[in-house]
Amino acid sequence: MALAIIALLGHAKGYFSSGEKTLTARVDKVEGKLVEHDRRVQTVESEMRHLPDKSTAHKLELAMANLLGRLDAMDERMKPIAATSERLHDLLLEQARNK
Repeated sequence: MALAIIALLGHAKGYFSSGEKTLTARVDKVEGKLVEHDRRVQTVESEMRHLPDKSTAHKLELAMANLLGRLDAMDERMKPIAATSERLHDLLLEQARNK
């Protein structure tokens, strides 16, 4: 009778510990995923440090707007020079035909 009880307790222990083994395997798998995600987050954080922040991006936008304004002003200043150059070119072509 004692052997039967010992055998029964052995089977019960095996039955109840099988769920524990499955649970341990799942926890190990989740820990592996957690480590992988932690590495990925650290990579993203290190890359984010190199990107400009909001104020730097705004300063760049203002500088670009300033440059565009200067280029537009320069374009307006160049129009009379281009017109003079075109008239001079036409005059030289006309003189070359008359010779």
